[in-house]
Amino acid sequence: MFEKLESIKNRFEEINREMADPASLEDMKTYQELVRERSSLEEVATTYEEYLATKRQLEEALELLENEQDQEMAEFLKSELDSFEKALEETELRMKKLLIPKDEFEGKDIIVEIRAGTGGDEAALFAGDLLRMYTRYAEKKRWKTEILSSSPSEVGGFKEIIFSMKGKSVYPFMKFESGVHRVQRVPATESGGRIHTSTATAAVLPEAEDVEINIDPSDLKVDVFRSTGPGGQSVNTTDSAVRMTHLPTGTVVSCQDEKSQLQNKEKALRILKARLLESARREQEKKEAENRRKQVGTGERSEKIRTYNFPQGRVTDHRIGMTLHRLSDILEGDLDELTEALLEDERVQALKEMYF
Repeated sequence: MFEKLESIKNRFEEINREMADPASLEDMKTYQELVRERSSLEEVATTYEEYLATKRQLEEALELLENEQDQEMAEFLKSELDSFEKALEETELRMKKLLIPKDEFEGKDIIVEIRAGTGGDEAALFAGDLLRMYTRYAEKKRWKTEILSSSPSEVGGFKEIIFSMKGKSVYPFMKFESGVHRVQRVPATESGGRIHTSTATAAVLPEAEDVEINIDPSDLKVDVFRSTGPGGQSVNTTDSAVRMTHLPTGTVVSCQDEKSQLQNKEKALRILKARLLESARREQEKKEAENRRKQVGTGERSEKIRTYNFPQGRVTDHRIGMTLHRLSDILEGDLDELTEALLEDERVQALKEMYF
């Protein structure tokens, strides 16, 4: 670890010298690259310098203590030693966390797909509740949301709803939502007051850029049809709805929310690219991690990640064994406590893999 830190520190100092040279401003592209690299290294380098400075203070205090004859001064130096040792441990932990590789999709916007699972009408209503929870969360985070495709249920809620989220740190804070969400409550249609268990699935896909997913137009089959609403009634009289099939993988995307066929095509292509990028990522993860499994899970939709229990007013995240008795707050988008706990657990697991 310290060899890597020393290398980062040396490169950080080298960049500072290069940027201080007036000649570096002659090539703005190279200069901007230096600025970006410096920014990526700065926190690690300055934390390591802080560690080295504290270590020097500790060594100096030890040397003074060895030669100190005065009892009162010796006691003072001992207390200083304790303080330096504690600071050293805290700084070392910070450095380890900073060295954890960042997720390759950390800065990306996302596409979220919510689908009703088991439970019929109740599952569709719960899918609508999840949509509301995430849009409320987005409002709190000042993220932008846009509905890309929807299939409403006749009783309310959705059979399927797909939307995009754009904003700062949207992927790191939303990536843990992928999986099966289970709800336990008495449906409005239940006359006997019995508790039913229903599910909905969520998939969080990093939105793909053209340079990442390049689709050959000849690999696409595009069908158009008239948009329909709940019950199959026609929504408009033109063939504006689009069904897009990626022939090599068999991936199918349908969009019908817009009145314009072109807009529906654009949205369908965005969803398709995100699905193909996610599929490629999962395939790579399987190859790299066949013999290990992170505690937080892989986000596979077959995993039951969370239970929302209405009678007890609690939410339990099964990946980290965390239960919060704040169901109404969480359904109103107050997800930070859960998300921070999941992020911390991810960091702990990453540290174990790196250093133990």
